[in-house]
Amino acid sequence: MTHAIIARQPGGPEVLEYREAEVPVPGAGQLLVKVAATGVNFSEIYQRSGIYKVAFPFVPGAECSGTVEAVGDGVELFSVGDRVATAEGARSYAGYTVIDEQKALPVPAGVDDFTAAALPLQGMTAHYLMNSSFRVEPGQTVLAHAGAGGVGLILTQLLKARGARVITTVSTDEKEALSREAGADVVLRYDGFAQKVRELTDGEGVHAVFDGVGKDTFDDSLESLRMRGSLVLYGAASGPVPPFDPQRLNAGGSLTLTRPTLVHFLQNAQERQWRSTEIFDAAAKGTLKVRIGARYPLPEAAQAHRDLETRKTTGKVLLVP
Repeated sequence: MTHAIIARQPGGPEVLEYREAEVPVPGAGQLLVKVAATGVNFSEIYQRSGIYKVAFPFVPGAECSGTVEAVGDGVELFSVGDRVATAEGARSYAGYTVIDEQKALPVPAGVDDFTAAALPLQGMTAHYLMNSSFRVEPGQTVLAHAGAGGVGLILTQLLKARGARVITTVSTDEKEALSREAGADVVLRYDGFAQKVRELTDGEGVHAVFDGVGKDTFDDSLESLRMRGSLVLYGAASGPVPPFDPQRLNAGGSLTLTRPTLVHFLQNAQERQWRSTEIFDAAAKGTLKVRIGARYPLPEAAQAHRDLETRKTTGKVLLVP
């Protein structure tokens, strides 16, 4: 037997219960992984609360790191004892989980278990945002919201390595210091950021805005764009954006709006290998710093959700069995 976090119905963090559970059995093409650490993400908050529809009872968790303890029939890429991670798992708020072989990522020797759990989802998200949703070129100016969040800190480092000018937004002095440490050229507060962005760009606006906040920043994000700029709306930490008139994109200067999600940028083994290899190699070499903002014992999953939901955390939040 093992333990897992189970929600029996949608609701607040209090519905997350620490319960005894069966150790899963890997099927064909699957790995049984002893979980070392699990990444906590906003998608699980949306699932737990009922915003995203899932079947209850429900064990959250898609991102984790760990060690392969058994393999199912037909597995060729991994063996017992290998260290792996994933952003595409399921039921990883647990001591053991099962991962499809094709969705498992090998963890380099220079990357510890906590970093390996913190990198897959946010690291590959940052990678697709700046390489695929909007291809950032050296010399361009971009705005990234939540600059001290897990994605924001990684994205800022990758953007600076690309040669971009990076403006970020944060909510506190502590988060400003973290964003600057990651390399942000300018760090703003959310209040009135669109006007300040215009001033910083001689009235032109930025080439792209990477917005994971959603409702509270959406209007000013559009206002921050230059002619033919792109708003990459990849999350909704403040709530979903209400319906809006597409004519606003025309009026703003032939703007582009996209609403991407990671799964659509991991469509084959080549994409998965490209994104994961680049971020894991950067972490192993030390050129990409991954901030673990908080680690909670698995039984304290509810508190982890509360802290993430109220934006009390910085960097990555992990659960440790």
